[in-house]
Amino acid sequence: MKKRHLLLIVFPLLLATGALAQSDSEQPYVSKKFTSSSLKELVVETSGGSISVTGGRSDGFKVDMFVKPNNWNGKDELSKDEIEDRLEDYDILIGTEGNKVVATAKRKSGTTWNDKKSISIGFKVYAPRNVATNLKTSGGSIKIASLTGEQNFQTSGGSLKVEDLSGMIHGRTSGGSIDVTNCTNEIDLETSGGSIKATGLKGKIELNTSGGSITLNSINGDVVAHTSGGSVKGDDISGALDTGTSGGSVRLANVSGSIKASTSAGSVEVELTKLGKYVDISSSAGSVRVTMPMDAGMDLNLKGNKVSIPLKNFDGRAEKEYVRGKMNGGGIPVTLSASSGSVYVN
Repeated sequence: MKKRHLLLIVFPLLLATGALAQSDSEQPYVSKKFTSSSLKELVVETSGGSISVTGGRSDGFKVDMFVKPNNWNGKDELSKDEIEDRLEDYDILIGTEGNKVVATAKRKSGTTWNDKKSISIGFKVYAPRNVATNLKTSGGSIKIASLTGEQNFQTSGGSLKVEDLSGMIHGRTSGGSIDVTNCTNEIDLETSGGSIKATGLKGKIELNTSGGSITLNSINGDVVAHTSGGSVKGDDISGALDTGTSGGSVRLANVSGSIKASTSAGSVEVELTKLGKYVDISSSAGSVRVTMPMDAGMDLNLKGNKVSIPLKNFDGRAEKEYVRGKMNGGGIPVTLSASSGSVYVN
C-alpha cells in the first residue's frame, strides 16, 4: 500500500481519468486525455525511452505512458508492483501548463543508477493536427507524424521517423538514422551517426549526416544534402540541389534544375533532364559522367584527365584535358571537374 500511495502522489490528477495496465506490456501504464481547445503546444521529455506523436485527433490530446525494463536487466516485462517500486526514482509529470500539454519523465537528483532496476519510460501522444511540439529523449527513437506547425525534436541515441509534417521542422539525432516522408515547408534534419532517407519533400530542405548515406526521391525545392561518410543517391529531384560527400559516390537521376554536386572519394553520375541556372559537378578521386540536354546556351568549363563531349555550335578551345568556351551562344555556366579521372558528357 505504501508504494501505491507514493504513485498516487506522483499522479494526483492523472489517475482520476487515467487507466493502469495490469501485466500487458503493450498497454499503456498510464493514459490521460486533455480536451481543452486552448491547448496548442506539446512538450515531451524522457531520459530513457522513445517518443511517438501522431496528429489528426479530433477530440484533443491523449497521452499514453509506457514503462518497460531495459533490455540488459534480464526481464521482458514487469509486474505493477515492480514498476511502482522503480518509478520512485523518477519525477513524472503529465498535465497542462498554460496552453501546453506536458509529459516528462526524469530521474530524481541524487538517485544512483542500478542496472537491475533500470527502466525505459516512453510516451505515445495523439494530438490535433495543428500543434507545435518540443520533444527530447536521450535514449530512444522519435516518431512524429501528421502535424502542422513548428516541430522541434531531438534524441541522443535513437532514430528519427518523420512523416506528413507541414511547417518549420527541426530534428536532430546523435546516434541513429533519419527517415522523412511527405513533408513540406522548412525541413532541417541532422544525424551524427546514421543514414538519411528522404521521400516526397517540398520546400526549403537541409539534410546532413556525419556517418551515413543519403537517399533522395521525389524532392522539389531548395535542397542542401551533405554527408561526410557515405554515398548520395537520388531520383526525381527538381528545383536547386546542393549535395556532396567526403566518403562515397554520387548517383543522381531525373534531375531538373540547378545543381551543385561533389565528392572527395568517388565518382559522380548525374542525369539532367532540364537545366536550371547552373551546373557545377566535381570529383577529387573519380570520374564525372553527365547526361544532359545540349540545345541550351552554355558557358562550358570542363577539365579532367580526359574530357569527352559532343560539341556543336561551339566557340572556344577544346583539348584532351579541358574544354572552355560557349555552346549555342553561351548562357548557363556548366562546370565539370575530375581531378583524378575523366569527364564524360552524353
